[in-house]
Amino acid sequence: MKKTLLFLLLMGFGTLFAQKEISGTVTDNSGKALIGVNIAEKGTTNGTTTDMEGKFKIRTTANATLIFSYVGFPTIEKSTANLSVINITMSEGQELNEIQIVGSRNSKRTNVNSAVPIDIINVKDVTTQSGKLEINEMLQYVAPSFNANKQSGSDGADHVDPASLRGLGPDQTLVLINGKRRHQSSLVNLFGTRGRGNTGTDLNAIPASAIKRIEILRDGAAAQYGSDAIAGVINLVLNDNVDALTGSVTYGAYNTNAKGDFLPGTANTDGNRLNENWYGNSPGKDKTFDGESVKVAANYGVAIGEKGGFANFTTEYINKKKTLRPGYDFRKGFGEASIEGFNFFGNVAVPVSDKTEFYAFGGKNVRNTDAYAFTRNDGARVVESIYPGGYTPRITSDITDNSFAAGFRTTTSSGWKVDFSNTYGKNLFHYYIKGTINASLEEASPTEFDAGGHSLSQNTTNIDLSKNYDSVLKGMNLAFGAEFRTEEFNIFAGEEGSYATYDTNGIAITDPTTQTAPIDPISGDPRPGGSQGFPGYSPKNVVDKSRTNLSVYADTEFDITDSFMTSGALRYENYSDFGSTVNGKIAARLKATDHFNIRGSVSTGFRAPSLAQIYYNLHFTNFNSGGATEVLLSPNNSPVTRAFGIQKLNEEKAVNGSLGFTSTFGDFTATVDGYMINVKDRIVLTGYFDASALNIGVSEAQFFANGVDTKTTGLDVVVAWKSTFGDSKVGATLVGNINDMKIENVKTNSIINTDEEKEIFFGKREKAFLLASAPRNKFNLNLTYAYKKFDSGLAFTRFSKVVLVDYSDQDDVYNAKIVTDLTFGYQLTKQLKLSVGGNNILNVYPDKQDEVGDTEAGGYWDAVQMGFSGAYYYARLGFNF
Repeated sequence: MKKTLLFLLLMGFGTLFAQKEISGTVTDNSGKALIGVNIAEKGTTNGTTTDMEGKFKIRTTANATLIFSYVGFPTIEKSTANLSVINITMSEGQELNEIQIVGSRNSKRTNVNSAVPIDIINVKDVTTQSGKLEINEMLQYVAPSFNANKQSGSDGADHVDPASLRGLGPDQTLVLINGKRRHQSSLVNLFGTRGRGNTGTDLNAIPASAIKRIEILRDGAAAQYGSDAIAGVINLVLNDNVDALTGSVTYGAYNTNAKGDFLPGTANTDGNRLNENWYGNSPGKDKTFDGESVKVAANYGVAIGEKGGFANFTTEYINKKKTLRPGYDFRKGFGEASIEGFNFFGNVAVPVSDKTEFYAFGGKNVRNTDAYAFTRNDGARVVESIYPGGYTPRITSDITDNSFAAGFRTTTSSGWKVDFSNTYGKNLFHYYIKGTINASLEEASPTEFDAGGHSLSQNTTNIDLSKNYDSVLKGMNLAFGAEFRTEEFNIFAGEEGSYATYDTNGIAITDPTTQTAPIDPISGDPRPGGSQGFPGYSPKNVVDKSRTNLSVYADTEFDITDSFMTSGALRYENYSDFGSTVNGKIAARLKATDHFNIRGSVSTGFRAPSLAQIYYNLHFTNFNSGGATEVLLSPNNSPVTRAFGIQKLNEEKAVNGSLGFTSTFGDFTATVDGYMINVKDRIVLTGYFDASALNIGVSEAQFFANGVDTKTTGLDVVVAWKSTFGDSKVGATLVGNINDMKIENVKTNSIINTDEEKEIFFGKREKAFLLASAPRNKFNLNLTYAYKKFDSGLAFTRFSKVVLVDYSDQDDVYNAKIVTDLTFGYQLTKQLKLSVGGNNILNVYPDKQDEVGDTEAGGYWDAVQMGFSGAYYYARLGFNF
């Protein structure tokens, strides 16, 4: 051991004394300084970027090779041998394996001179300077209007975090990988979640280690990319590096010391922590830390040929335990779900000729998740001989995401860039309910059930063409293409015991006139059927539905002068199940001075109702402090739905406008963008209507409906400064969003016409959930400092007040809070870096609510955007070989 330490120490000293400083300037062909060029020492994590004057400084080992990369320019490698000053001239012209930025099909357009706001996020910087484990967590703190948060007591949404841009729905943001449409999750967010009634894309199914950068287009883009892009587009660009093995091992845990004065005996306070090793409600051992997490990630790439081909692969393993926090008596398992997941992703490009390449990318994500449902303390749902004193069921799930894309890119002799591709993806969500019973089977009941599940598959074929004309005005880019997409949604049944109610002879009830369920001897109530916690899908719930979509588009960009550019797009889409739509967009950018740009856009957009929103159906139990009721979530095409006047779902329609500016002065850059988004016919989930008169075995019914029109206005702000002083690098970034959503109209019908019925359709409580999709404002100040091998980061994030409405129709107010993150890093050797830190290091919690017990999730606070599990501390060892 001593010899190993001595070896590492000597290696570190050797590296230190062999270093030298390289400085220089990076310009384009015209001599103009290029700002933000990435400069990396090949085979290491050492790197820097050019400043506002195109200048850079970097300390490297002797005879190192520097890699200069910039969007829209071919990458340059330069040896530092015998050099202390390196000046680089980069020529415009995109390499075959380079990805255009989202929001433009012009290969010469960058986020600096775009007409719309685009965030470019270097994932390596985020993952090495924070303790965030998943993509949603990372983006929450670096992108101004991105919001996501963990859920609790929300069935499937405990396992897939709903995420959104600008406070709109999770399904109103389109996700791309390498510019190709990503499939959505088959999950519909139902209980207590932000984005209720919405489907969305599961960003956490993609390993962060596989991603080179994330591009976020914060602007309506349905005219360019099709359905779902009302709020914007997130494009994940995969790694393409070669000849390096990089990765990390991270361990962390949460502080269990939840702040607040709690009633004696409150679940998950001292002496009352739920026993995770037993299915009943007995207390277990107290813990100082929980939610322990381990993440191991590795990325490796190899070169293919000598013309820029590569094959890059990523594998990632994550294991995160549950957190448990103070909850009411009917919610002893309040906290975050556990996750164990494995990821594998690949990204390959193979040159076929000087102007043609074949590319492919895709991967597999498998996650096993485990979350507590609401507690059953007594009554007909409890069989005392199995669970004395009650039990807290667990909803576990096996989630599988598979995806694969392949295509050819080429440039014709006349200069047309042609891209032909096919992309396939599928999400499978399979529920297994544990620590439960089917109460109608009484003592004979199993304690685990296969409850069935759902899946969504998507296949997309694209052909895209574009050409840049330098001779037209100051430059013109023309692009057009077509897309054909198929989608298929399935619900598959679980085992009989997960959904059936049995009679006194243990036979599933098919004729209620001749068969009766057992009676609970204590309460005198009939024993309910189905697996408690989450009733399984029955053959009556089974769905196998599909549809097709054909779209064509054209867009163009004109550089009218050196200072003024404009662009326009038009897209036609036809869906096999609801018809066609046409959407358009115009945008412009004026370079007022060398340091100040004005930009703006106006567009129309739409979002087709998802297959899940049309066909999803479920019979479930709704719990609150007043008890439990049986509810039917009726599919949109059901006669029950029509009986309540709910009509066929139509597309959501949007008008999106933005106006902003970008500015660069010395070491400062700033972007400020205002926006307005009007959405008509938003699809929402209604409240619970009285369905007892229908004799369908439930007390209440719930529906998807084109229920509201909303108007959202807001402001995104990004201000950054960074500078170098000798061997010290200092940076400060302020990222902020102000968001104001208003419900302009609630669209009821002639059957739902009384004030009481209108309140049920989309009342105070449902409105509060919709308006709480994002805090009214969120600001993040990120301070960084680096000196030679040492670096540090300090971040403050302020989440504004959020107001929800509980089951007692009272406001639950969560006042503004500031969350503080801190990290320290040290480069132990050329190959190893150690980082330690904490998220929410001051252990700040949302405001504690009263003891009535009517919060949505059953905890003493709800699952709001700032999080609800307290401080998280971590250590990470990064490696690069």
